[in-house]
Amino acid sequence: MYMRLFILSALAGLTACTTTAPLPAFDPDLSPVEAVIVGGEGQEIGVAVLNQGPNGVLGSLTLMPGAVSPGWHGLHIHQVGDCSDAGKFTLSGGHLGKIEGGHGLLNLAGPEMGDLPNLYAAEDGSAGMEFFSDLFSLHDLRDSDFAALIIHAGRDDHITQPIGGAGARVGCAVLK
Repeated sequence: MYMRLFILSALAGLTACTTTAPLPAFDPDLSPVEAVIVGGEGQEIGVAVLNQGPNGVLGSLTLMPGAVSPGWHGLHIHQVGDCSDAGKFTLSGGHLGKIEGGHGLLNLAGPEMGDLPNLYAAEDGSAGMEFFSDLFSLHDLRDSDFAALIIHAGRDDHITQPIGGAGARVGCAVLK
C-alpha cells in the first residue's frame, strides 16, 4: 500500500511539472517538411524530413558520405529559411524562439524552440539520425519567411551561450 501511494504521488508530481507550451490542434493532413541539406559550397549533402505528430515533431536526417567531418555536430532550427549564402548560412538568422541566455537543452533558462540533440557523423562523413521535439510545431516553421535547419562544425554542449560552442555553420536546409 505504501509503495502504491508513493508511485501515485510521484506520477502526480511529474504531471504537475510539465511546462511545455500547448501545440496547435493536431492536423493529420499537415504535409511533412522535406528539405535538401546543402553544404558549404552549395552542394547537396543530404535530406531532412519532419513530420508533425499529436505531441511534437518527429524528424529524420540522412547525410551522404563526405557531407561533414566525422564526429559530433550541433543541430538547430533557425528563424529564417534562407540558405543562399553558402559557406556562411548567416541569412538563416538566430535560433527559432531565441531566448537571451536560454540556449541549450540543459539550460534552466531555456531551452529555445530551435534546440535539438547533436548529430554524429561516421568516419566517412555520413550520418543518419531521428529526433523528436515538442518545442516547436510545423506551423512554427511555416510562417512568412519559413525556417532553416543548421548543422554546425562542432558539438553543442547544450548550455554555453549563445550556441553551445558548436562553431561555424556547415550545413543548411530550408524548411517550408
